[in-house]
Amino acid sequence: MGLWSKLSAGIDRVNQLLGKAASIMILLSCVVSAANALLRYGLDISNNWPLELQWYLFSAAVMLGAAYTLKRNEHVRVDLIYLRLSDRGRIWVDLFGLVLFLMPACMLFTWLSWTTLFYPSWLVMEHSSNSGGLARYPIKFFVPFGFCMLSLQGLSEIIKRIGALKGETTLPTEDLRYEKPMQ
Repeated sequence: MGLWSKLSAGIDRVNQLLGKAASIMILLSCVVSAANALLRYGLDISNNWPLELQWYLFSAAVMLGAAYTLKRNEHVRVDLIYLRLSDRGRIWVDLFGLVLFLMPACMLFTWLSWTTLFYPSWLVMEHSSNSGGLARYPIKFFVPFGFCMLSLQGLSEIIKRIGALKGETTLPTEDLRYEKPMQ
């Protein structure tokens, strides 16, 4: 296994773990939401931090889950041609999209969200303006981190597709699977 393949496998493992963490965060978000509703409407106990925690967990799950979704080739596609292409043609289309669209956008969003969203918030240790609210800067970190991980997963997918085009590796069938939309 070459250096690039090892790098790709390492990125895949990290995003696999982050994807599992995201699924746990969704479950925790549901539990917090249910507990908050029970306390608020059943016992007339109200506080803002459970509501904000629910939002934070869900937001973090979305940002962490994006790279995992790309790894599993489950992002939404709207492509009338892709369905009719051979496996090699699909690899070329994927490579084109990854290099020209995903990577530049994710790198730009990583940089912008770090410099304009997280870093200024961290400098002032931003907190919620709501009474009993949580710190805002920790959750804002998930935006650049999520885009960074999506960029890394894009790099992993590029490595796998170049390897497949060269005949050095074979892509799992789920990497080329495409289900026609039902509508």
